[in-house]
Amino acid sequence: KVDTNRDGFDIDCCKNVRITGCSVNSPWDDAIVLKASYALGSFRDTENVTISDCYVTGYDRGTMLDATWQRDEPQAPDHGYVTGRIKLGTESSGGFKNIAITNCIFERCRGLALETVDGGQLEDIVISNITMRDIVNAPFFLRLGKRMRSPEGTPVGSMKRILISNVNIFNADSRYSSIISGVPGAWIEDVTFSNIHIYHQGGYTAEDGKRIPPENEKTYPEPWMFGIIPAKGFYIRHVQGVTLDNVHFHYEQSDGRPLFVTDDAEKVVYRNITVDGEGYNN
Repeated sequence: KVDTNRDGFDIDCCKNVRITGCSVNSPWDDAIVLKASYALGSFRDTENVTISDCYVTGYDRGTMLDATWQRDEPQAPDHGYVTGRIKLGTESSGGFKNIAITNCIFERCRGLALETVDGGQLEDIVISNITMRDIVNAPFFLRLGKRMRSPEGTPVGSMKRILISNVNIFNADSRYSSIISGVPGAWIEDVTFSNIHIYHQGGYTAEDGKRIPPENEKTYPEPWMFGIIPAKGFYIRHVQGVTLDNVHFHYEQSDGRPLFVTDDAEKVVYRNITVDGEGYNN
């Protein structure tokens, strides 16, 4: 058990790592975070990592250990509500390869984040059997960016071959929906979501659906970098090859935004999509 105001586990430039059976409460920072920084003076991947049977949360510090589960402190230092999630990035000069995350629970925290913004290759990722509850930002946030905290001349990285399946998300904040976003000239590729239920709070309007999010190519990656998202389900930009199969959306309040918004997106496939039990027609 880890109960802290910093990252619970930082795994940086490591290979052949197993994290199993851990409970991590970290309201101000990430619970379990993989990094691939340039701190050792060379490009090194974090690879061959499994994370399984873990519980990550953002309750007030110390209240997981004493089992009071308090919610009096709503903000992390970045003012983005509590953190407490599993994340790949942001330090990403090296890459992330052969990562498997399974049988984990997120509660009162941010959603799953996969980020490569410093030139690293993030590829061959499998995530399955996840349940999330009381999620304070995007349930899924996939970001390929150009922050480039790496030696000058480092090329932009890549994100590809990602499978996410068997996920149930209840009471997710609807401001940012779910986001899959590369940058102009650098696309996220070959991502599949399957067997997903997302229960959103809803409450946004058709006018919100007209927004055009800024690119913010070099900004620190968090969902709020784009403002309120114009889609109520998924915002998909600068991608080649995204499949959503058997994905179901539920809304506590009505939401006037379109379910999906795509921009500079090729080979996007929707199969068996429903909204509050009704079939969705693209």
